[in-house]
Amino acid sequence: MLRPWALALLTSSTLLMPVPAQAASPPRPVTAPERGTDAYLDAVRDDPRRLAEFFRRLPKGADLHNHLSGAASTEYLIELAAEDGLCVETATTTAVAPPCGPGTRPAADARTDRAFHEAILRAWSMHDFPPGGNGHDHFFATFGKFGAVSEPHRGKLLAEVADDVVAQNQFYLETMVTPAAAAAGRLADEVGWDSDLARLYGRLTAGGRLDRLVAEAREEADGADAEFRAAARCGTGRPRPACALPVRFISHALRESSPERVFTQIALGMRLAERDPRFVAVNLVQPEDGEVALRDYRLHMRMLNQLRGVHPRAHLTLHAGELAPGPVKPEDLTFHVREAVDVAGAERVGHGVDLLHEHDWRRTVRTMAAREIAVEVPFTSNAQILGVRGDDHPFGVYRRHGVPVVLSTDDPGVSRTDIGAEYRYAAETYGLSYPELKDLARASLEYAFLPGGSLWRDSPARDGYRPVAACRGERPGDFAPGPDCRRLLDTSLRAGLQWRQEAAFQRFERAFGSGGTPGTGS
Repeated sequence: MLRPWALALLTSSTLLMPVPAQAASPPRPVTAPERGTDAYLDAVRDDPRRLAEFFRRLPKGADLHNHLSGAASTEYLIELAAEDGLCVETATTTAVAPPCGPGTRPAADARTDRAFHEAILRAWSMHDFPPGGNGHDHFFATFGKFGAVSEPHRGKLLAEVADDVVAQNQFYLETMVTPAAAAAGRLADEVGWDSDLARLYGRLTAGGRLDRLVAEAREEADGADAEFRAAARCGTGRPRPACALPVRFISHALRESSPERVFTQIALGMRLAERDPRFVAVNLVQPEDGEVALRDYRLHMRMLNQLRGVHPRAHLTLHAGELAPGPVKPEDLTFHVREAVDVAGAERVGHGVDLLHEHDWRRTVRTMAAREIAVEVPFTSNAQILGVRGDDHPFGVYRRHGVPVVLSTDDPGVSRTDIGAEYRYAAETYGLSYPELKDLARASLEYAFLPGGSLWRDSPARDGYRPVAACRGERPGDFAPGPDCRRLLDTSLRAGLQWRQEAAFQRFERAFGSGGTPGTGS
């Protein structure tokens, strides 16, 4: 049930509704420092400043559901548009290339004209979005408005976003991009469509076509890397925090495109994931309730099934179930998460909001729990786009059924949020204790697409986070690990990051769980 301090934050109308029981406490002993930290969290429930500081400094694992183009702050995008000499159409607030003719203004005007700056800020993000407005359409429209700013600057955006991730006490980032978009579109149009997917793949790869596309995507990534290193001052005497953050890319496929383009982008992403360690997985993006996305959803799942058979080492996470009653027909709510799991073979599911509307959803969550298919939950995004929040969100249902849950930001720049706010929302709305928040952070590294063995024994999200034999009894942050544990940490990026997070938890609990007033360091 909800903790008392969380109940006070709910509206009177919500209080009249029955609150579903949440997951039980983690199946592991709770330590004294954890109890002290949980007591501190309860004690500062009415102190917004201390509460915000608590959630900023809380170690929060990884962000696994993050779109790079929507992750950088809108203020930074406006400044970048000014630096590039771009123009802004006054009627649509869309950034366009110079020269600035009639009906446009230089983006640089936003540096001195506060009203112009605010107009762009509202158009390119959810800033000041009015309650009751169509958040779905406004949210998705923002990307077209600032595309001329974000598309040429993957490296600069990554430097900004990675700095924010580090500032939020996170240790790893998986962010989504669309590699070689123009070239992939040209190749798809050249190859055309064939409903025989095996034959279509043969045409796509004939004569080295797909390999040439992969080479172009890798060259594009090289350019982005160079821009990132320059922007973040990596290799200099004044590197930004971003330089030390491990980052991997997830390739987008645009689900509102023609079937041949979707297939080509998926194939490119999967081959990239097998050929280039900077890329780890594939996802489908754009509104899941779009006309083409709905029409072709089952076809897209078959494409993914076919291509995973060819590229088994590529990972797959899918936007699935990012739907709510109203905008779509009832029958469209009945199968998206299930098909992502059963047909496409997704290893993680993004959003999964329409779960309870799906046929035989209990079987789906049992399957997800058994296969440890994590669900990526961005609360702010779900509220803004779908109007789904609180008890209408299946967050508690996934947890009760043992499905691994990881909190994420989605598009924090557009949504005007950060990962600390997502953890704070979980604590306030669902009454989560500090140990439960801690295990959510652990889950985000456990279910990341990271190489190497885990610091934890099998099925940690279900059975509790218990160290593997090699590191049992070790204390991160206090002592050097023994030889067996050291060997694991040296050979596994995953275990190494998990160890770093455990050391950060020890420091955090000493600061917040000792009964004193935490300092400013973390």
